Amino acid sequence: MTTAPAVAMHHIEKRFGAVHANRDVALTVAAGTVHGIVGENGAGKSTLMSILYGFYEADSGQIEIEGQPARIQGSAQAIALGIGMVHQHFMLVDTLSALDNVMLGAEPGWRLNQARAQARQRLQTLMQDAGLQVQLDALVQDLPVGERQRLEILKALYRGARILILDEPTAVLTPQETEQLFVTLRGLRERGTTILLITHKLKEIMALCDAVTVMRAGQVVLDTPIAETSLDGLAMAMVGRRVNLGRAAGAGSAQAGPGPVLMSARGLCATDSLGVQRLQDVSLELRAGEIVGIAGVSGNGQSELLDVLSGLLAPAQGELQVGQRRFTPARWMSTRQARKLGVAHVPEDRHRCGLVLPFGAWESAVLGYQDRPRYNILGWMRQAHMRQDTASMMERYDVRPRNPALRSSKFSGGNQQKLVLAREAAPAPKVLLVGQPTRGVDIGAIEFIHGRLRAMRDAGGAILLVSSELDEILALADRVVVMNAGRVAGELAIEDCSEQALGRLMGGAH
Repeated sequence: MTTAPAVAMHHIEKRFGAVHANRDVALTVAAGTVHGIVGENGAGKSTLMSILYGFYEADSGQIEIEGQPARIQGSAQAIALGIGMVHQHFMLVDTLSALDNVMLGAEPGWRLNQARAQARQRLQTLMQDAGLQVQLDALVQDLPVGERQRLEILKALYRGARILILDEPTAVLTPQETEQLFVTLRGLRERGTTILLITHKLKEIMALCDAVTVMRAGQVVLDTPIAETSLDGLAMAMVGRRVNLGRAAGAGSAQAGPGPVLMSARGLCATDSLGVQRLQDVSLELRAGEIVGIAGVSGNGQSELLDVLSGLLAPAQGELQVGQRRFTPARWMSTRQARKLGVAHVPEDRHRCGLVLPFGAWESAVLGYQDRPRYNILGWMRQAHMRQDTASMMERYDVRPRNPALRSSKFSGGNQQKLVLAREAAPAPKVLLVGQPTRGVDIGAIEFIHGRLRAMRDAGGAILLVSSELDEILALADRVVVMNAGRVAGELAIEDCSEQALGRLMGGAH
């Protein structure tokens, strides 16, 4: 007897005004498998999954769930059909406990204490069966990122999900958390759960999936068992050409070697709002014509280092020299002073620090630079110049769609990232501080962003690159500083670097 597919979508069409997001899309997902959905930012994969989960309704086409026709007009209907979705940006209430987050909207009764007891008992069984361990009584804001991810999956399973959609599930996870997640997903597959995995990381597709569908420009261009494809084949299908990543991609760059020191930090110490020391005696130099990579497991002081060097956070101890200006904790550099001194910052979290999502792209594209004479005369905003420059940035950095009036929230993650990078690179800064430049970005955009960073270095800029992707560090950096527990665990020239050597330093070996 042939088992019906868990999901079958036929002739799916979806338009948003002039944008044709899905074009006659067909997707079949076998029950009890992990099925990858890949494509460039804006290829239509998230739109397709949003149709399956009921956020959007297709303009035309048919959907079958476990062999039965289904019209999904809202997420409540999708949940009732056994479909769950874990979003790239977690849908959790930080100030509630993990237990209350799972219960929210699915309370088993009106008596709260009794409902909590029932939910706790059911969740403990689910956690044991699925291998998902979560501290149920902890506030979400106190949970590490990997545990929040498990909580989101647990929340979907609690609601009866047999089909689980994961949107960029490893975008904010450390390598260790990613491997732990994979163990969980393989266990869910063995229990019969069907998993649809949206990701830009092709290595993850090859390691985890049974089959893969590749989308480009709203259409399916490849649908194949994973055993019949390769990394190069997937990359070619995604962007329609051969993609060059890795160190060889920059081999032709004209490098004159490091120049003068443009930024120097000495003995930086910083604590967070809870009094925990995040930076301990950190010193480093950034030279013209050089990319310095900062490697380390997430949470070991890299974020605080970026905040201190960009003027967002004043340290408790230490000093900073930028050009001829010297700063001490009592009179630390402000973000406005940083921009005037030629220091630009691409933050790690583009949603929290890089963009104002309800703003139009033209407004986000001038954030922090709105007081420039070109944009501001005696307090009057020169919107025409702002829009004109945004259109030019979008052209140079291939931001799609090229619509300066479109809300920042309407762009895909990769195009949001390119917009932030374009804004920070536009004034040709002397020093560029970059956090996670390609998080949640497709392979074509990664190639583009890497090329821009190399071009800025070759033009004489100094770049500090913080990335959780060792492949990215090895591809771009001229030397690598490794951080562990808020300290510099070691520094290596790129020719002395390997994943093994960096991994030892990341683990605490000095």
